Amino acid sequence: MKKKNNLFIKWTIICIMLLLGMTFTIVSAQQAKVISSYGPTNQTQTFDQIKAARMAVKSERAKLQKELLNSRYDLSKKTTDKTLMSGGKPLPVGPTAKLEGITWNELDKMTPGQIKEKGVFPYKPLPFSDHAEGGMLFPEMITKLLPRLIRFDLDFDLPEHILPDPVPAIFLTTRPDLGDIAKGRLITIDNYYEIFNGILNPKQLEGLRLLVTQFPQQQFNATEDRRTDRPSLGVTCFDCHANGHTNGANHLVGDIRPQEFRHRIETPTLRGVNIQRLFGSQRAIKTVEDFTEFEQRAAYFDGDICMAAKKGVNVLERGSQVHAMAEFLAILDFPPASKLDIYGELDQTKANHSELNGEALFNGKARCASCHPAPYYTDNSMHNLKAERFYKQELANGMMMAHDGPIKTFPLRGIKDSPPYMHDGRCFTLEDTVEYFNFIQQLHLENQEKADLIAFLRSL
Repeated sequence: MKKKNNLFIKWTIICIMLLLGMTFTIVSAQQAKVISSYGPTNQTQTFDQIKAARMAVKSERAKLQKELLNSRYDLSKKTTDKTLMSGGKPLPVGPTAKLEGITWNELDKMTPGQIKEKGVFPYKPLPFSDHAEGGMLFPEMITKLLPRLIRFDLDFDLPEHILPDPVPAIFLTTRPDLGDIAKGRLITIDNYYEIFNGILNPKQLEGLRLLVTQFPQQQFNATEDRRTDRPSLGVTCFDCHANGHTNGANHLVGDIRPQEFRHRIETPTLRGVNIQRLFGSQRAIKTVEDFTEFEQRAAYFDGDICMAAKKGVNVLERGSQVHAMAEFLAILDFPPASKLDIYGELDQTKANHSELNGEALFNGKARCASCHPAPYYTDNSMHNLKAERFYKQELANGMMMAHDGPIKTFPLRGIKDSPPYMHDGRCFTLEDTVEYFNFIQQLHLENQEKADLIAFLRSL
């Protein structure tokens, strides 16, 4: 009897242990499925372990991104030197989007529903180089100049010929007589004082100093889960907004979760900040001062306030720092446009026939002026283009091609200097952008009308 009782006790204990094990497994599996808004602030791995894990997937992720881009676009170098960017770089020409067994004219005759059903929309949302990873990513043309911006785990995915000038021109509203102040120089902490002392007042000069000062950021910091080989002091505002413009650096927006729904975002130009009333492609922040604080406190760390505290958030003082930065930003001007009059419209004595036709289309049939009125070609509002009418919601290299939602109307003055286009850079050239809106607005433009519109846009 005693042996039977012992046997019974043993089996009971074994069953309980098995049950507990099963329960733990189920709980663990359930926990693994939980998607949190927060990143892990207490890493259990060393830098070497984290780097090894990232390097193990680097080549495969790069291969998949290259395959996706090559399936969607013709990435061969096609440029024109008939019209140059303000810094002298030839403009990329297109359209670069590839069509699958159909012509542009045939596609133009289809309804949004038909295009969606056949899966032939050429301008679907563009995923980040490694969408599950995200983070600030800089083109090689800028990392050659600033090696501290090299990430060990990711390479930039777009060809250089569709990017802005590596060293953009700088124009000031306060000193238009000086023309391009940069003169081929990239403004950094090493040369800003020498170049701008005597041109800016002391407060503006202090604002510029802060704009070229490194501060910690999600991937560029001193912690074990950084994405640089050496501990980093961080990035500067002008690392992305080179010379107050843009160099095509991109990242993921910080205000969407979960990760697969986050949008790739191209760095917009800071030229003409003084006439803008909304900041951030979708955030609709009301002042550049608020945006400056937002970037440092949240966007630099993917919108994760806990991660910001861990990695070294730079809390800017509103009166002596934020205001100084905003005061400098407010004098960054658009590039000169010699063919525009004081109303921001074409001077009929200077514009050619194609440009004038393009302006008429811009204000008429193409309905561009509904959102982009002269003189700065923005209505300072937001619009939902509902592009999801043309494509299915599906996963593409870790990104869900879902709705874009309302997007800020960016100014078109100096637009030729800022490829690629749209908030995620899905339109590589002005030709692609015109094709995109021809579909979105169902304009049914003729080929010559498209060419005339592009000629007008290049003149702005």
